[in-house]
Amino acid sequence: MTDRDNAVTTTRQPPNLRSGLADTLMARIESGDLKPGQRLPTEQAIMRATGVSRTIVREALATLRAKGLITTRQGLGAFVANDPTPRSFSIIPNDLQSIDEVLRVLELRMGVEYEAAGLAALRRRPEDLDRMQDRLDALDKALEEGGYGAQEDYAFHRSILVATQNSYYGRLFDTFGDIMVPRQWARLDKMTSAERKRHAARMRREHHAIFTAIRNSDEAAARRAIRSHLSKSAARFEELRDASISS
Repeated sequence: MTDRDNAVTTTRQPPNLRSGLADTLMARIESGDLKPGQRLPTEQAIMRATGVSRTIVREALATLRAKGLITTRQGLGAFVANDPTPRSFSIIPNDLQSIDEVLRVLELRMGVEYEAAGLAALRRRPEDLDRMQDRLDALDKALEEGGYGAQEDYAFHRSILVATQNSYYGRLFDTFGDIMVPRQWARLDKMTSAERKRHAARMRREHHAIFTAIRNSDEAAARRAIRSHLSKSAARFEELRDASISS
């Protein structure tokens, strides 16, 4: 184990303590053990050092990112922020302990993304469309392989915000990270093979409709498509909630 691995902790933590790893890393950042600009260990190294699952590692990193304590760089990993000062507002995994909380996040997204989709349709550039197509292809692949596609879903939606040419939209999403696409309630493992295929087909259809409207510079259609997608997502979560209450 390297010194960088030891920078996390060598104490094994129960995987059901979602906040344990985040608290440990946060304490080391605040104490200066993990310094500004320092690269964090890889997900695999953290898993070995702590004994927690990859899901918990990712949720812990999402919590730190939402608090402004770390940044992530594509292909390089996570780094302590240059000015690791906790943000006054964030949405972290521990906030989403019920479907009602997930529905509130979707309501927030509706307000932001409805306007962003319209602006993206009006302002998108060729490179924006290329980026969105790449993200859409990645999401399609994840869904075809039977995965949640949460990170790919987040990346696609963020590419819409980038296409607004207003950097504040992207920065707002970065504040929350992929927690904006909550996957712990999707319950794909509870679905039959046929149900999973129908779910994947719905997801692909809804996301392709959004992309097509933006590609066609159709502001009204883009707004309708994003609203329809998020409304249907909310309806699916409401069904899950109602089913859990009645069972």
